Amino acid sequence: MTTFHNTFNSLYLIVLLAHFCLSLKLFQKLVFQSGQQVRLRSNLPVNTVIKFVPQQEAWIIERFGKFNKILEPGLNILLPIIDQIKYVQVLKELAIAVPHQSAITVDNVSLMMDAVLYLKIVNPYKASYGIEDPEYAITQLAQTTMRSEIGKITLDGVFRERESLNTNIVLSMNKASLDAWGIDCMRYEIRDVKIPDRVQDAMQMQVEAERKKRASILESEGIREAEINVAQGKKQSRILNSEANKTEQINTAMGEAEALIVKANGKAKSIDIISSSLSQQNGANAVAYNIAEQYVSAFGNVAKEGNTLILPSNAGDVPNMVGQVGYHQMI
Repeated sequence: MTTFHNTFNSLYLIVLLAHFCLSLKLFQKLVFQSGQQVRLRSNLPVNTVIKFVPQQEAWIIERFGKFNKILEPGLNILLPIIDQIKYVQVLKELAIAVPHQSAITVDNVSLMMDAVLYLKIVNPYKASYGIEDPEYAITQLAQTTMRSEIGKITLDGVFRERESLNTNIVLSMNKASLDAWGIDCMRYEIRDVKIPDRVQDAMQMQVEAERKKRASILESEGIREAEINVAQGKKQSRILNSEANKTEQINTAMGEAEALIVKANGKAKSIDIISSSLSQQNGANAVAYNIAEQYVSAFGNVAKEGNTLILPSNAGDVPNMVGQVGYHQMI
């Protein structure tokens, strides 16, 4: 009898162990099939009548299988047996990894992208009863929304407008998740973008071409600036030379004008002196002598040059000519 009981107990333990192993394999299979998208919750608390709810958590209570209330953080009292803790929702901001997925841009370039989604449960009731698995559903929504937004822009826009792309994805997701599931998508950050090798090579060639283009432009601008500087230098030199010539001509003219003024003043003074001398005794004889001397000197200079001159008939009569000049001077 004892041997029978021992054998029965051994078989019972073997069956329990096999059942446990089968359950464990089934559990692992379910987790693997979900792509590790489900954030595994800890075991639900057991109703011990008196419960302490942690901060930033919301416990969904069902009574007789129907929603009853949401327990707030702190001390709470439940009815035994009839009250059941059905869901535990974390109200903190959560970060969920969005796995790699393919997307096609508007210019038909295939991309592989992954991202990080930041979300927060704002309505525990909707998060519990509005969707079966909130985190898995929000991840799938993020993937489909991202593919939809990528299909609206070009490949260059994916790299240039990543911030606006993230914002558009968040806005599109909140239209579906906020009111229906009580989940607020805070941020969506694209982590990695993989493009085909041929496209990457073409982009590299384009970057090198743009770099050479900028170098050529900078070189031509440098040559242009140098030529402009040389031209401006020549222009400035000509301006300075013209200013110097102008100043020189002005100074020369002013000098000649001053010389003429001085010469005129001297002539005027000499005339005044001659006039005063004529009014004195023997002044006329002195003037006549001076005129005769100038007359003889002028004829001497004319004789040195081979010029043809028309002279009066009495040009050789010096006393007569001097007398006429003296007469006119007296008048």
